[in-house]
Amino acid sequence: MNNTLPAQSPPTDRVVETVPSTAKMETPRWYAIRTRGRSERTVDAQLRAHGLETFLPLYPEVRNWSDRRKEIKLPLFTGYTFLRATVSAEIRSLVLRSAGVLNFVNGLGKPLTIPDREIEDIQLLAARPMGISPCPFVTIGTKVRVRGGALDGLVGILVGRNSDCSLVVSVELIQRSVALRVQGYEVCPV
Repeated sequence: MNNTLPAQSPPTDRVVETVPSTAKMETPRWYAIRTRGRSERTVDAQLRAHGLETFLPLYPEVRNWSDRRKEIKLPLFTGYTFLRATVSAEIRSLVLRSAGVLNFVNGLGKPLTIPDREIEDIQLLAARPMGISPCPFVTIGTKVRVRGGALDGLVGILVGRNSDCSLVVSVELIQRSVALRVQGYEVCPV
């Protein structure tokens, strides 16, 4: 008795495609880029000119001169701008060759990513004229989420200042925070 089975040919109606391992697609991530003093706008403009997606959060501040008062826009996080990309050797070289760039915020020589949620929260605040301002980085306090209104879903640390409640939203990687008043908003612990 012969126990060997006849060899079967693969079905011809099925096409199997293989993707080379080098062609895997990575999703773009957010990175912090350290800039020289007062070069945030220059770096942001250069990277945008190269077709890269950037984010430079600004906040308004009123400056007084001897003859006038003027509202100007300042970088929310001085010395930093943000880049959303899949960082390859080519992109990294392009960024590092841009005037005013010091380096990526990195660990062990590799750029570190920022969670999308942190950038989305800062983008939400920067898009609305609601009196945001830089503040010291905060790690102690109650973590809360805003419920309802224009800030619905925003997560941060609730701190009290002179019977005033402020929400501090941070970018952990660069240890920078922004504060805004949340008087009148409903918040719940996370």
